[in-house]
Amino acid sequence: MRPLNDIDPKRFIADFFTSFTEDLLRDDEDPATIIDRYHTPDIVEIADGHRMDRDKLIAHTRPVRKNRPSSRMEVHEALANGDQIAARYTLHVQQRNKEFAIEVHFFGHFATDGRMRRAHILTRTLPADGVADPAPSAPDRQEASASASASATEPLPLLVEVDGPFGGR
Repeated sequence: MRPLNDIDPKRFIADFFTSFTEDLLRDDEDPATIIDRYHTPDIVEIADGHRMDRDKLIAHTRPVRKNRPSSRMEVHEALANGDQIAARYTLHVQQRNKEFAIEVHFFGHFATDGRMRRAHILTRTLPADGVADPAPSAPDRQEASASASASATEPLPLLVEVDGPFGGR
């Protein structure tokens, strides 16, 4: 793992989840070894209010390996401050002939070696196209048009495609 301070936060979070997923699905390597490669022994991950420690993360790998979802990760924003990272991204998932997207708000702490120490993750499932909101009304369209031209210089999302566990619910 590369330390967080050596890389752009968007690239870091995309690389972290991509390489974790690839390692998990590559072969039959012991899931505990893979979890330990990417997480500290005291890992605590709270996803949508459900607390997972190391043992629960290892248990979570079994259905992921069985279902083998594929996903594409679109990182919209990521900010880092020391060992902390906040990111907003969308996972576009295909699993058992179903397609859906998951909007993710991630807040995490990483060890100096790049392994995850703590994470708080909030998600919501979206339609497969990743768009949840209905078309805006006429006044909203005018505001959106003004906003779009003002944000034309904003960086584009980082897209990463991977086969993996993120989205298997």
